[in-house]
Amino acid sequence: MTQTQRTLESQLSLTQSGQISGSLSFNGTLTKEDEEMTKSALSTFRAKEEEIEKKKLEVKERVQAQLGRIEEETKRLATIREELEGLADPMKKEVAVVRKKIDTVNKELKPLGQTCQKKEKEYKEALEAFNDKNKEKVQLITRLMELVSESEKLRMKKLEELSKNIETVNIA
Repeated sequence: MTQTQRTLESQLSLTQSGQISGSLSFNGTLTKEDEEMTKSALSTFRAKEEEIEKKKLEVKERVQAQLGRIEEETKRLATIREELEGLADPMKKEVAVVRKKIDTVNKELKPLGQTCQKKEKEYKEALEAFNDKNKEKVQLITRLMELVSESEKLRMKKLEELSKNIETVNIA
């Protein structure tokens, strides 16, 4: 009960007992009409107070319900955040491990690449030397064939000459 409601009730009870004079008749008593108006005003006031209290309780209940839902949603969002952070951590760790392995392999690849380039250069030089020697061999074989051919021609010519000489010696 509010302070205003208490004051009105105390005034009503005092008025009914005749201790205060509101609109008192000449003889000092309230008229029935005044009493009825006071009772009516008081009951209207009480009804309004009760209605206000009822609405106040309804609003309070709705606020409590909203707060309950907000708490549930806050918990749900916190759970979702934890799950997201949980997902991020393993991925970060795996990514870090893979990156570390890539760095290690890159460090190993650098000298291997240099060795490969060096071996490739040596291979090209050896291939060039091989091709040069092969050309020289082909030239020498060609020269040999020419010499053998020329030698055969010369020997054939010599044999023919000798053969003619023997024939002329046989005839004579």
